[in-house]
Amino acid sequence: MALKKKKKPHWHRQLSHHFKRIGKLGWRRPRGKDSHQKRKVASRGHRVEIGYRQDKRIRGLHPSGFREALVYNVHMLAGLDNKTTAVRIGSSVGKRKRADIVKKAGEMKLKMLNK
Repeated sequence: MALKKKKKPHWHRQLSHHFKRIGKLGWRRPRGKDSHQKRKVASRGHRVEIGYRQDKRIRGLHPSGFREALVYNVHMLAGLDNKTTAVRIGSSVGKRKRADIVKKAGEMKLKMLNK
C-alpha cells in the first residue's frame, strides 16, 4: 500500500492575522487586485492548489493506512475486514456499550483508533 504524504501546509486565510473576526482556518481564495498571496509572494502563506491532493488510491485513509469505520454498537462490527479497516467508536456511545465493542473488536482482531 502506498504511503500518505507526510505533511501539508496549513492554509491560512489572507489577512487573518490583522482582524479578529476573520478566523485563521476557513480558507477563502485571495481575490484582491494587489494581493500578495494571490500573486504567490513567498512569505505570504501557501495557497490551496491541486498539486497538494493525495493519490486516488489512498485518499481518505487514516494515517495508519486503514479505512475508518464509525461504530455505535456491536452489530456494526459484523462484516468488517481486519486487514483493511480500523474501528472508531462514536462519541455518544456510553461506558458499558463501549466496553462490549472493545471486547468484540479484540476477538475479531480489529484495529481500534479510540479504545
